[in-house]
Amino acid sequence: MTEAALNLGLLIEAEDLVPYLGHEKLRIIDLCRSSVYEQLHIPHAVHMKPSLLVRQEEQATGLLPDQAGLEVLIRHLNISPDHHVVVYDDEGGAWAGRLIWNLHCLGFEHTSLLNGGIHAWLGAGLPTTSEVETVQPVDHLLSVNLENKNQYHTDYEQLLDKVSQDAVQVWDCRTEDEYTGLRLAARRGGHIPGALHFEWSTALNRQNHLKLHPLERTQQRLEQLGFNFNEPVVVYCQSHHRSGLAYIIGRLLGWNIQAYDGAWSEWGNRLDSPVITGELPS
Repeated sequence: MTEAALNLGLLIEAEDLVPYLGHEKLRIIDLCRSSVYEQLHIPHAVHMKPSLLVRQEEQATGLLPDQAGLEVLIRHLNISPDHHVVVYDDEGGAWAGRLIWNLHCLGFEHTSLLNGGIHAWLGAGLPTTSEVETVQPVDHLLSVNLENKNQYHTDYEQLLDKVSQDAVQVWDCRTEDEYTGLRLAARRGGHIPGALHFEWSTALNRQNHLKLHPLERTQQRLEQLGFNFNEPVVVYCQSHHRSGLAYIIGRLLGWNIQAYDGAWSEWGNRLDSPVITGELPS
């Protein structure tokens, strides 16, 4: 069976994955807490720590890893260009979305987010295991190629230039207290000028195993806030963790979306960046 025969979209339900368990070209990645993975996980899933997804600098804690860091990530994933990667976590999809974003920056798009993650899998009564299987190293590992990175990524200087010209939509998906500056998670609190606020977890249905609310509902709420889906958008949080899910939502909605991985840890720690504080618009 070729990769295309897997026929898995960017967002899949737990039941969609079952027929492919054990497929030689399928790689299931578990980004749950280690204690959860050790107790139970989807059969054949490989565990990964979120620390492999980020590069930390003094003022920015969630940057895309450098060449060497990305090569370590690919070796851990153990994937070739012919693989399909399905990712899940235990928090609604933020870390899982972040891994998918990393792969998209490498030009690798054979990716799926498991809607609701381990909670939805358990809710559907599907099989789990505590066994950790040994995966044989694949031939022809995916190579690290960042030629297409800027399609999905923006940095401080690029974003500052667009913000200064009021030439970009910015989506702040942190909490309301972080957005207004009431809660300080960097040297300075507040938000990027012009950014509109829609907290990432608002898109999750806590009564339905942390699955996404219907996308039409989320799009309608974003449009009510003033977003235009015909224009590009940049999303950020504190370290491009929570905005990992926001990025996936944007892609699912057909939005031209980039993520700012420097995020508030960089913008708020710099003393020369423009910052807005105060209440949410009514």
